[in-house]
Amino acid sequence: MNHLDTLTTNGVTIQVRSIFVPEQSNIDENNFVFAYEITIENHNDFPIQLLSRKWIITDALFNKRHVSGLGVVGEQPILQPNQKYTYISGSHFKTPFGKMEGIYKMINLHTAKTFIVKIPEFTMSCPAFIN
Repeated sequence: MNHLDTLTTNGVTIQVRSIFVPEQSNIDENNFVFAYEITIENHNDFPIQLLSRKWIITDALFNKRHVSGLGVVGEQPILQPNQKYTYISGSHFKTPFGKMEGIYKMINLHTAKTFIVKIPEFTMSCPAFIN
């Protein structure tokens, strides 16, 4: 794994680790595949549920893609106080470097009020292109 990025918003901590996936990439054809592992931890004294996500994905040429949808990896996990949820997903780029940032829309299951949790910006880089 490359590095760990962490951010806490509204009592929810998001940790992200990213890694280059060489067996799914083809450098000669400018196809760079990365995996990322995200851990969500609820530090609130009430249960929460992840409803949706929005991503801004930027490559090394500053081309941006916006991706949004319900839940993560087909799930809308519920986290009790002090509970963690971890999932792995991925992204691909036409450049050896890229970054992602975004938000999760959550709901407080006691009050039914929604709130936003920021996902820290994290970078992805192909080791063959790092000095």
